[in-house]
Amino acid sequence: MTTTDEHPLQDPEQAALGLCRVIHEFHAEGWCWGTGGNFSVTLSRNPLRLLITQSGRDKRRLTTDDFVLVGRDGAPVTAGAGRPSAETLVHSSIVSATGAGATLHTHSVAATLLSEHFCSEAGFTLTGYEMLKGLEGITTHRAEVFVPVLPNAQDMSAFSHRVDALLAERPGLHGFLMAGHGLYTWGVNLEQAQRHVEIFEFLLECQARKTGFKSIA
Repeated sequence: MTTTDEHPLQDPEQAALGLCRVIHEFHAEGWCWGTGGNFSVTLSRNPLRLLITQSGRDKRRLTTDDFVLVGRDGAPVTAGAGRPSAETLVHSSIVSATGAGATLHTHSVAATLLSEHFCSEAGFTLTGYEMLKGLEGITTHRAEVFVPVLPNAQDMSAFSHRVDALLAERPGLHGFLMAGHGLYTWGVNLEQAQRHVEIFEFLLECQARKTGFKSIA
């Protein structure tokens, strides 16, 4: 993998290795079964270059060959490099709005159930949990963290515009759910984004049990 960007944030090979490690760990937790989920690292901002999982790849067996370099429009930078995730434009919207260094999308049972349950209310609030302090900038369990739920869609161009509007309206957002689908969260780098997934998934499991769903463990 190579990039001709003038201001690369990190080496593509190292980014791919880091993503593989994180994705394998998430699979072991049950957060991205089969081909579910999509994951990216920002390689440069000007021009925007993302290293993202290819579409339809089994996350259990993912290797460094299962990523593709894309531009702001979600298209591969190099012809014939592979087909990027169908949700690549969502990653591009998140990075453009937040400056994220990594964007991670999981498909856990808790996230899926809660996203369906709260879709009509457009989201729900997490508060009172000590683990909230694992989200960047949160310093107390008394914080109120709103988790928006956006309706599911197959038109990713239209959905990415909804994400643009959401992030413009809520610039301090830590993540959101796609109804019947799963969690999107991000961080300034892969390590922070991974932490946000772990914190959110813990909190979502707590909220799912509190809402009345049985434990998924």
